[in-house]
Amino acid sequence: MNSLVLSSKLVNSLFKVTPRTLIAVRNHWNKDFKPRPYPHTEEERAKAAARYGIPLAEYKPYADNGSGLGDYPELPLESVENKDPFYPYDIPALKRNFNEPIHVDYETYREDRVNISPNLPKPISILVLQFLSVMAVSLGLFYFFEDMKMFHPVTPPQKPSDGRVYYTFEKCE
Repeated sequence: MNSLVLSSKLVNSLFKVTPRTLIAVRNHWNKDFKPRPYPHTEEERAKAAARYGIPLAEYKPYADNGSGLGDYPELPLESVENKDPFYPYDIPALKRNFNEPIHVDYETYREDRVNISPNLPKPISILVLQFLSVMAVSLGLFYFFEDMKMFHPVTPPQKPSDGRVYYTFEKCE
């Protein structure tokens, strides 16, 4: 009976509503991250542009086609890899600033993912030549060392057979 009372007190203390739990829930509630309905009037467009920190002249929401994007701004498609690496970002690892609106497909165009930039670090001919030379060297090493097999050295298995004596139980002289 005592354990039942103790466990009920523990459960009651875990689910007790305190200001601390209310603040934690209020500040991290999913409704804060959802876009609001598509803006139909100019006043709604101005509020949405102010919410995302974009000038009204540059604000253009996604089309209201039922995709659920609401008033979220249609941002230009830019890979994170193309951003200035020396700019003092608030979150340098992601090259983002606090409250900066991000593209809807941000997860696809992060620095460790897809780069949609047409600007390559080197000309395509150099990149193809590097690839082909690495493959040719690998293939050459494979064929050169093909006849030199490497294995763990072992003796042949000592299985009894006719006429072969591997060990005896006689005393040494």
